[in-house]
Amino acid sequence: MDKTSAKGRLREYRLVVRNEFRYIFRDAGVLLILFGAVLIYSTLYALAYHPEVLRNVPIAVVDESRSPSSREFARKLDAAPNLRVAYKPTSLEEAKQMFLRREVNGIVYLPKEFEKNILGNEKAYIGVYADASYFLMYKQVFMDIVAVMMDSNEAIEMKRFQLAGVPGVQAQAVSDPVRATSRSVFNPYGGYGTFVMPAILVLIIQQTLLIGIGMMGGTWRELGLYRTLILPGRKYLAALPVVLGKSTVYFLVSLLTLLYVFGFHYKAFGYPMNGRFLAVAGFLLPYLLSVIFLGLTLSSVFKRRENSILILLFTSIPLLMISGVSVPMETMPAWLYNLGKIFPSSAGINGFLRIQTMGASLAEVKPEFVTLWILTGVYFLTACIGIRTMAQEGLRPLPNPLAEAALYEGEPLPDADGNVIPTGNNSGTERESLSETSRTMPDRIP
Repeated sequence: MDKTSAKGRLREYRLVVRNEFRYIFRDAGVLLILFGAVLIYSTLYALAYHPEVLRNVPIAVVDESRSPSSREFARKLDAAPNLRVAYKPTSLEEAKQMFLRREVNGIVYLPKEFEKNILGNEKAYIGVYADASYFLMYKQVFMDIVAVMMDSNEAIEMKRFQLAGVPGVQAQAVSDPVRATSRSVFNPYGGYGTFVMPAILVLIIQQTLLIGIGMMGGTWRELGLYRTLILPGRKYLAALPVVLGKSTVYFLVSLLTLLYVFGFHYKAFGYPMNGRFLAVAGFLLPYLLSVIFLGLTLSSVFKRRENSILILLFTSIPLLMISGVSVPMETMPAWLYNLGKIFPSSAGINGFLRIQTMGASLAEVKPEFVTLWILTGVYFLTACIGIRTMAQEGLRPLPNPLAEAALYEGEPLPDADGNVIPTGNNSGTERESLSETSRTMPDRIP
């Protein structure tokens, strides 16, 4: 490629960048997807998961013992941070009906022999019924009841040792010889929101980019505008300036999205930010590039702008599941998990969580990092092939819409040999010489 031709490619690149920005900011639907959807979905999901831990879960206590020990046990249940003794029915059948009506989410049954067995140095049994169909509710009810049971066992054992003449400090040590201290690492709240929201944010960035790029590509193909990118005097499309120009635009758009995610959203909802800036930025670079090139590849397939929404929107939940986050990879078939690796979200989610949430370095996420760069290279080639294929549809290329943009801007365009094509001024005669398709394109933004 000679110097003149290189200047022509550079001019093509600049025109593609300028026009892509113009089309995006003149298309309300694309703006809603690229910016509005990120804001709306990230906020709605975050608000839904924001309580993190379920509090004051209503339970029913059926106390058939009606003894000081059973009443003390019920008071401890009500004092638990996540439970609330909402009802004390007189029978287990009454409590069952409350459970079926969803008035309570758990039942604790204390039999008649509860205090008798405790005083007789025998095992005392209690019944616990929890709603396993709602996993988070089941976990909260069951764990708090178990914690109260362990605390009661310790108190009973300590009292027995004291009655046997063992000093208080020694009795406490013997009744609870091993005390466990629990600390939630990388998830200080121990909540589901802190666990899943970072993964959802990474997926939202991918899906909004893919749908937005697909809508723009569908619009170009619907109007037959890919063919018009062939400059006068050329018989083929220089796909490289088009791919690089479009990818530059969407990369800059995605930076605005990341600025909102990390500058506001992460801080507003208190998600852990343990990753170093260079590690996070270095990992997100191949992630964004691979998503953008995949979007450009898919955009060359969609014949209508609505196709991207209809085809890509329903893939969000499956992609989150096969990434190994919401569904552990150990519980899914190996072929399904490996299939998910062809999407940037799988490697992107796993690597991002380890860097941003757990504070890992790029070296510690090398498999995911390398995978994203491989996907970047593969999808870059497919994007170039797809864009060029779209330009070859039909027998005759249409006039170049970039020439119209140059007319608007008063800039000349190079021909196939790199010679400048005079564009003159923005006169009505020259405007009328353009094709009907070119005239459907939006005017220049001031």
